[in-house]
Amino acid sequence: MKGIILFASKYGSSEKYAKWLSEETGFDCVKADKADSRALMEYDTVILGGGIYAGRIAGLSVLKKNMNSLKGRKLVVYCCGASEYDEGYVNTLKEQNFKDELLGIPCFYLRGAFDMNSLKFGDRTLCKMLAKVVSKKDPDSCEVYERAILEARDTPCDWTDRASLKEITDYIKSA
Repeated sequence: MKGIILFASKYGSSEKYAKWLSEETGFDCVKADKADSRALMEYDTVILGGGIYAGRIAGLSVLKKNMNSLKGRKLVVYCCGASEYDEGYVNTLKEQNFKDELLGIPCFYLRGAFDMNSLKFGDRTLCKMLAKVVSKKDPDSCEVYERAILEARDTPCDWTDRASLKEITDYIKSA
């Protein structure tokens, strides 16, 4: 089996997982925006990893653009977010991101990292505003992503875990 891992990573977690996955599978590893459409046809398995930004999984446009040439290949997506795993949240992400030609592609959720100080100005401003609003809420009424922002707003957090790739590697080997 010949595979490739594409990643779209703004702050590093998706890339970190892509490199770990590459080490475990022997698959090539390339930034999604550098992927050559014709070269993708050489692979049996294509994995795309992307960070979650405002409810959207980064890098999915690469799959959409290449769906005709990817027919018949095993496609897998993983997404990285600061939130701990929550089935409702993950189902909402899938509903928002996997439509039309992407429908049916398996998607795995991996917990990433969050460092308010490393965010770009616009992202940092929005996250600080969100943290301020969320800090006034009853903690029991917070959404899973809101709890993550509160947890990491003052202290950088890295929840990445190489062991969480097992579900993906098991899936790749299974079919």
